[in-house]
Amino acid sequence: MLNRTKALVAIGIFTFMSTLDGSIVNIALPTMSRELHTSTAQITWVVTIYLIVISAIILIFGRLADLVGKAKVTKIGWAIFILGSFLAGMNMGMGLPFLLFARVVQAVGASMMMATSFGIIAQIFPAENRARALAINSMFVSVGSIAGPALGGLILQVASWNYIFFINVPIGIIAWIFGNRALPNDRGQGQISDVDLKGGSLMTAVIVLLFMALNFGMTLGWTNPIIIGAAILGILLFIAFIVVESRTAAPLLNLNIFKSKLFSLSLIMALLNFTVAMFSSILLPFYLQDYRSYAPGIAGLFMMCYPLAMLIFSPIAGTIADKMDKEIVTFVGISGIVLSQVGYLMINSQTPAWWVAVVLLLQGGSVGIFQSPNNALIMETVDRKYLGIAGSVNSLARNFAFVIGTSLATILLFFEMSNITGTKVNSYLPNQPEVFLQGMHFAFIFALCFTLITWILAFMRLIGKRKMH
Repeated sequence: MLNRTKALVAIGIFTFMSTLDGSIVNIALPTMSRELHTSTAQITWVVTIYLIVISAIILIFGRLADLVGKAKVTKIGWAIFILGSFLAGMNMGMGLPFLLFARVVQAVGASMMMATSFGIIAQIFPAENRARALAINSMFVSVGSIAGPALGGLILQVASWNYIFFINVPIGIIAWIFGNRALPNDRGQGQISDVDLKGGSLMTAVIVLLFMALNFGMTLGWTNPIIIGAAILGILLFIAFIVVESRTAAPLLNLNIFKSKLFSLSLIMALLNFTVAMFSSILLPFYLQDYRSYAPGIAGLFMMCYPLAMLIFSPIAGTIADKMDKEIVTFVGISGIVLSQVGYLMINSQTPAWWVAVVLLLQGGSVGIFQSPNNALIMETVDRKYLGIAGSVNSLARNFAFVIGTSLATILLFFEMSNITGTKVNSYLPNQPEVFLQGMHFAFIFALCFTLITWILAFMRLIGKRKMH
């Protein structure tokens, strides 16, 4: 039990660091842009390239973890992440190109960690404690989200931006030493040469093409031939990936795991939930700072309500889910998320501050209630030898949902604003604040629709759980 706890804490610390790193970097982008003498569009690649690389290769490392051992891949991933953090902090006076290289190194390590964390926790904890363990891991995600803006602001006030990366190095080394011996000694089911490189190459190309199309669609225009071509090619390559995987003896992604209705349904629900989560994350800062004229610091305190509630309710839900049907707990969680989306639609120019805070707390707490038992349901339906790839598929769905949610929230907001004004709009209009409010409501209507779909799926899973197992 002691080794389980040590392993969970070590995994949690690295999860915390990767989450913290993302939120700190976002805060530091303006400072980094000035000091590296780059444009805003260029400096955002510090965030974008990290996300693309993680998503592009996470399935490869998930499969590799099943073949050579999840612990081995995790330990190497920890070391690479620490190295990438050190390089990003050093920067060596080589400007943005070297920083992007360092972020790629970081992303490789992070993808190895993300690909294995769910699988290791599912492997070392029995079913009766699994939801609670996954909930604790989710807590580290919440703490990272909460601490990022505040810690990032503090570091930038007393030191240079380099230290937002350097902070990972000593913490990472301590966590690596602490958790190194605690991880399970699993040998895996094969060797490195068994990795499906053809399938891996196809999936990497799919992710890069689709993410690039989503990333540049707003700036180049969605009707731009390059964007359309990238999207079509990405879809065609995904179809080719499915065909190749179905015919390969040892595929990168064994499609048999999707034969479990419980696994597939739970994964779709997670994808929709994370997509919806990005709507409030993207739209509320505009509402608070531009529409209601709150200072950035005050707006940040409002936005902290979401991860704070998630931090509180996630372990509670995990403990309850270990003692009763997980399907019931997730249904309660998604019902709360539905109410939160209705709450966002009720926000207007006269909405009291406490209402905004309550709605954010309601969504964050409900996500915490939903997420941990849903993750447990995803992992417990998979054969033990596929825990690595199942965990990486779960993480990929989360990352992909973040990109989709960010893009959809922005697209829907500016589409409706453009429709109202009769001109192309791609930013907040100070002289027409009500146009933004209508655009925000338009976007949240779609978020509510996605959440209702998830609610229906959760209800179907609840009433049909015996047939799915």
